[in-house]
Amino acid sequence: MSAQLYPAAKDLAKVLWQHHTIYRERDGGMVIRGEHVQRWISLGVAGTRGDVRIRAGLILDGGTTAPARTETVVPLASGTAELAAACRRLLADLTSAAEPPTSTRPEREPRRPKTPKARRGGGRGRRVVAWVLGVAAISAITLYALAAYWAPVGG
Repeated sequence: MSAQLYPAAKDLAKVLWQHHTIYRERDGGMVIRGEHVQRWISLGVAGTRGDVRIRAGLILDGGTTAPARTETVVPLASGTAELAAACRRLLADLTSAAEPPTSTRPEREPRRPKTPKARRGGGRGRRVVAWVLGVAAISAITLYALAAYWAPVGG
């Protein structure tokens, strides 16, 4: 069964995308990558009745593949047209799932930005004034101590 997947994947890739890459997975399935649309399709054996499991997913930035978001099972004997229709449905579901959901609630009006509070004084100017007053206070205390120490000696 997995030997029949390569020709089916090759025909399907030509129908779906003009530019594509096909490669075999470890489990024997086939992957069709459409780099230009950032999507991938995977074909794998589903059971023993000749069914094909088709999965679809996104190609992320950097080329890595995201896990499959949608999948379906189609008989391989149905032909390329039926497989392509199933793939297109999956890709459409994938595209609608990738879009951001729309909310049913009415949107709230955006809040008005708060008006900045009036500042009482400049931060830097306040620090300079505090520093000058501190130095003046220390100088006054030092002069008083010196005057008190030298008064008995000179008198």
